Amino acid sequence: MNIIVTKKSEKKFKGRYPLIQKEDLLDVPKTFSNEWVKFVDNQGQLIATGYLGKQNKGIGWLVNWQGCVDALFLENLFLKAKSHRAFYEQDDSTSAYRIFNGEGDGLGGLIVDRYGDFAVFSWYNETLYQMKEEIIQAFKKNFPEIIGAYEKIRFSAESLPESQKLFGDDAPEPLLVYENGVTYATYLNDGLMTGIFLDQKEVRGRLVEGVAAGKTVLNMFSYTGAFSVASAMGGASMTTSVDLAKRSLPKTKEQLEVNHLATEDQKIIVMDVFDYFKYAARKQLSYDVIILDPPSFARNKKKVFSVTKNYGDLVKDSVDILKKEGLLIASTNAANISLEKYKKMIIAALEEKKVRYQFKETYQLPNDFKTTKHFEEGNYLKVFFIEIKK
Repeated sequence: MNIIVTKKSEKKFKGRYPLIQKEDLLDVPKTFSNEWVKFVDNQGQLIATGYLGKQNKGIGWLVNWQGCVDALFLENLFLKAKSHRAFYEQDDSTSAYRIFNGEGDGLGGLIVDRYGDFAVFSWYNETLYQMKEEIIQAFKKNFPEIIGAYEKIRFSAESLPESQKLFGDDAPEPLLVYENGVTYATYLNDGLMTGIFLDQKEVRGRLVEGVAAGKTVLNMFSYTGAFSVASAMGGASMTTSVDLAKRSLPKTKEQLEVNHLATEDQKIIVMDVFDYFKYAARKQLSYDVIILDPPSFARNKKKVFSVTKNYGDLVKDSVDILKKEGLLIASTNAANISLEKYKKMIIAALEEKKVRYQFKETYQLPNDFKTTKHFEEGNYLKVFFIEIKK
């Protein structure tokens, strides 16, 4: 099956840009084939083989610019992906990391994470999901050491559970994994989340190294408290974890306990983050380090939060309860905001608060979250370490 791309889009696709939008095609098929299709220019010349699949971003991906997509091609993708992570395979202190990162590894729409001897597949559209048998066969040839796998369905499908076993052995619950020598309790079949966001390993690594040693740490939007655990393991004098989700309390306790950290030395608070800022200001609480890692979009009964509109408010609220000399760790996973724009948003908020500040360190995705220069927006993570003096 051949699909013709518009004249306007030919250049970017020939330049290996992988994501297809509706407006890139001369004629969008009413139904999408569950097979690999050829994308051609106006002269009928092959640009690349790929597929169409409805998903949260775009309507498909280009995959092979040299020819067809077959079993050998897929096996080679996983072989290259594995060799790119050789460092992690040899690192005894880290057993959880990404082993296949969608378009960064050559197949947009599929992500595979490793948790010890297990893998978690995330499918982002139904087309790729229909091809899963050939994809799993290619994966198994390259990763015979993976003894079991689970899958997450990240597209709309009423007939499918959002999480289920894919193959092999059952993972224990919790499954204890390691990162920078710290233990994390994970659950591979508990909804879409596992208990830890693997893209923050380098930031947590800095905390483990002692960037917050002897300091008080406030971890906002704390989820399961991974930043708090890393801070405590790196010698923080006290951590406070704040999240609106009720399950954040038992989950954070568990993460502390599996690292033999006394839970009474750490505070875990179930509360809306903006309410906590007000509470802390009222009680004259202050912190040496504040970590801001909100979801790119969130809604509760009182408020809708989006990084684009509200991140500056978080920064200003943080300044109010930072010590006279403090560290702000500002993070976002919003792919629609560039690093430059994100930095400008933070600077605008800091300028408004009339404080002195210095951007000390910048982090984006770690090496296992492989990206491609042809798809800049794939490098979605942006983290700044900012020293602030009031």
